[in-house]
Amino acid sequence: MRLSVATWPPPDVREMIAALHRPPHPKVTWAAPEQWMVKLRPLGTVSERLVPELADALEAELSGAGTALCAFGPATKRHWGQWLGLPVTGLDELAEVVFAATAGIVPVTHPQPFEAYLIIARGHVPKELAGEPIEGEWAARTIELVADRSAPGRPRFENLASFSLDT
Repeated sequence: MRLSVATWPPPDVREMIAALHRPPHPKVTWAAPEQWMVKLRPLGTVSERLVPELADALEAELSGAGTALCAFGPATKRHWGQWLGLPVTGLDELAEVVFAATAGIVPVTHPQPFEAYLIIARGHVPKELAGEPIEGEWAARTIELVADRSAPGRPRFENLASFSLDT
């Protein structure tokens, strides 16, 4: 299964994102609201037998770590020509903890340094779609171990474990 360690924005932030202009484009697929997460670490395809070990490692490191103030914007940004998203700051320290807690279980295989984004579109994203002004913030109070069980045209995510950051 495909796994990620992520945080979900609250309803007021999701409303702001939903208000963005999302024009139809033949080479762009706009993400559905249930896909709007910020990944601290994409783990990729992982055996289901590793889920308990990942959950235990994350619980040990994240429990009571303290709420993280996430800020996004000031505008949408095109990333590698394949994604359109909102750059998110405020999660760097937590991402380092997540990488350290999970690297011995699931090796790091993607480019570093990792940047936090909330992806709103995928595909062959043209430059002119980037730059729409949007900014805001929220307090991330939980981090989730998320399974992506999506099929084409049917996003489906399942929180397998939740880790409270509140002290």
